[in-house]
Amino acid sequence: MAFNQHGRTRTSLSEINVTPLVDVMLVLLVIFMVTAPILQTGIQVNLPKTASSTKVEVPNAIILSVDKEGNVYLGSEKRPLNIRAGELQKQLQQKLATSNEKKVYVRGDGDTPYRVIAFVLAECKKVGAQVSLVTEPEELK
Repeated sequence: MAFNQHGRTRTSLSEINVTPLVDVMLVLLVIFMVTAPILQTGIQVNLPKTASSTKVEVPNAIILSVDKEGNVYLGSEKRPLNIRAGELQKQLQQKLATSNEKKVYVRGDGDTPYRVIAFVLAECKKVGAQVSLVTEPEELK
């Protein structure tokens, strides 16, 4: 209790000020909204546009990205896999063994030569994975 000059007591303020809490929560919400799309995509790939597109929303999805130079990336790794040395097949077998997910999503750049995409699809089939190609939805006109 606090005493003032005249000897009377005054009660303390027992309400919680929620304004700083709301401010912090709004800032966190904006940060997560901005960073969430960046975290999901990993390697920047110019996906082809189709009428029916596959959206990857599985949290532990196995994603292979193929850039326009033909480099293959597993997940969000920045180092490309050496597909000539069989590294792609080994890495896929390890991922499939440790994951309960048996589906592999292939994100291929629209300018990638078809032979590279076909090779990646064949390697996925060799290890027994189900394959889905990821595309972007076509813009409505």
